Amino acid sequence: MFESAEIGHSVADEVYKENVPTLREALLAAQFDFTTAKKFPVIVIVGGVDGAGKGETVNLLSEWMDARHIQTRALGEPTTEELDRPTMWRFWRQLPPKGKIGVFFGAWHTQPILRRAYGEIGNAELDHACDEIVRFERMLAAEGALILKFWFHLSKKRQKKRLKSLAKDKKTRWRVTKTDWKHFELYDTFREVSERALRRTSTAEAPWVVVEGTDPNYRYLTVGQAILDALKRRLATLDAPKVTPPVIAAEPVAAPAVDGNHLLRSLDLNKSLSPEEYDERLTAAERKLSLLSRHKRFRKHSVIAAFEGSDAAGKGGAIRRLAATLDARQYSIVPIAAPTEEERAQPYLWRFWRHIPGKGRFTIYDRSWYGRVLVERVEGFCGEADWRRAYEEINDFEEQLVRNGAVVSKFWLQIDKETQLARFQEREQTGFKHYKITAEDWRNRDKWDAYEVAVGEMVDRTSTEIAPWTLVEANDKHYARVKVLETLADRLEAALDR
Repeated sequence: MFESAEIGHSVADEVYKENVPTLREALLAAQFDFTTAKKFPVIVIVGGVDGAGKGETVNLLSEWMDARHIQTRALGEPTTEELDRPTMWRFWRQLPPKGKIGVFFGAWHTQPILRRAYGEIGNAELDHACDEIVRFERMLAAEGALILKFWFHLSKKRQKKRLKSLAKDKKTRWRVTKTDWKHFELYDTFREVSERALRRTSTAEAPWVVVEGTDPNYRYLTVGQAILDALKRRLATLDAPKVTPPVIAAEPVAAPAVDGNHLLRSLDLNKSLSPEEYDERLTAAERKLSLLSRHKRFRKHSVIAAFEGSDAAGKGGAIRRLAATLDARQYSIVPIAAPTEEERAQPYLWRFWRHIPGKGRFTIYDRSWYGRVLVERVEGFCGEADWRRAYEEINDFEEQLVRNGAVVSKFWLQIDKETQLARFQEREQTGFKHYKITAEDWRNRDKWDAYEVAVGEMVDRTSTEIAPWTLVEANDKHYARVKVLETLADRLEAALDR
């Protein structure tokens, strides 16, 4: 992969000076169209050999283009806050919105390569990290991001010469660190590891462009032209006529369950608790959960509780009961409504990524990332390809959470249509509950069967051993609240005992 980048490409000064004005003008024009359209973000990954001109190239591009719409992220060692969360969290929250260019120094490829080069992980772990990166970039591309990845390369001889040259000059001496020389001593190892990582992560959605870094004129023109070409190709697709497939109305048909039963209809919604049993089990569950949340081993874990369910199934009451059990300084409740303009400019998981708790904390989601395969699917807010790929993306997201020590608990609260109707009518007739009922609730009721199908497939595809769904029979609110608390306490206890 690196052989062609060691030839020693160069561009004469007069050729460089002749081409720069035209290239710069074209870049500015393409950037103007891009920022005006606000249809997609551009993510530029900058990696490679120390001293190969990465910083100089990005600095020059910022001069050539409008720097107000370029966000540069230089990420070094993870901070304490970042180590407290999944590895990708530090990148999730810094993604550029639509209409912006985000440049990442030290992106998600850096740490796996460094750790493998220094022997902290083996090839199997490196390959696993690369596979995770490929899935992440595929998701970003499917959400519309234009991903450009540049790897700046130098031969071992040229890197040594470059580092010595920088170290001799008083103006650039600060740029050469002990770490750079330490990396140089491991040049052959880094080359082997980097080539393995680049081959595994160079995909059709996000290919690597290897840039020979010896001659600044060559690398500036190469990177600038590559960005221009990619922007122009993507902008051209925005103007292309879209072919809309015909919409064929059909009754929702449930996919056959493995056991031949309809998932939600198989629940016994008549389960209930007597007042005495409710008080006894509620007190025990609250005490258990409260003690577990204060246990010293909980400092290595977090809890993420996602609540979904039928309208008027009692999600709010269950969440209030859970919150009353915990220390108010220990949890956050995140209510999810229609996405804001800021959130629509990002991948759909972004608004959930940003609320991921640190160790020793709870985050409670009132509605969650499952909206993509529920309301967005049923209401047609996204295409079939989008909600179908979401199952894999969600499972991958939850796996990263669990691997970082999170206890992921997902609750679906289910009631029957008669109970829902009674609760809707009560809300309309009760002053302090009237705000809870909307025209949308009545519209959703008309799509009961379609939601049943969506929920069945959601549970089938995303209920995993590490992040299982708990189906809660919620006709009796007391029974539902106790089941939620007992389930969460049992799952947290199991995590602390491991």
